[in-house]
Amino acid sequence: MPSYQAFQYRMPAGFAGDLQRAEIATIETQIIDAATPPTSFGVPVKMVGGKIQPINNAADTAASVYGFNIRAYPIQGNGTDPLGTSTPPTSGVTDILKRGYIMANLGGTADAAKNGVVYVRVAAASAGKPIGGVEAAADSTNTVALTNAYFTGPKDAYGAVEIAFNI
Repeated sequence: MPSYQAFQYRMPAGFAGDLQRAEIATIETQIIDAATPPTSFGVPVKMVGGKIQPINNAADTAASVYGFNIRAYPIQGNGTDPLGTSTPPTSGVTDILKRGYIMANLGGTADAAKNGVVYVRVAAASAGKPIGGVEAAADSTNTVALTNAYFTGPKDAYGAVEIAFNI
């Protein structure tokens, strides 16, 4: 018997770093800078010296964002992490979303709105606001707006939000 469930806006859609709508995505495999690797999936990253690093200081701008660090596509776990908490590799290669839709954890206190501006924290980390994290509101000089990204709707019950990104 089918399950008849109604979702008022959208159902929970995945974990941070999950690729959404794969048919229109552009993904590149890039080398990780082992000295400064990204520490989570679903975050913007930059290219430094031909290697991927996290957005990690106040000198980073929206133009620094090379793409989003995504989970290996198709989705694969490492066999030891709990569901939805996979740890990115610290060396070797990683997949970078250059164009498409991705799930991210929403930081800060403001909720995302459909077609809302995506901000990336570049300074002044605090609880729920990590450097390199995605937020829905500007915070003085501590965040930068990604002009080539927007939210597709509000966050789900678990704090995940879908972002549309285009190089």
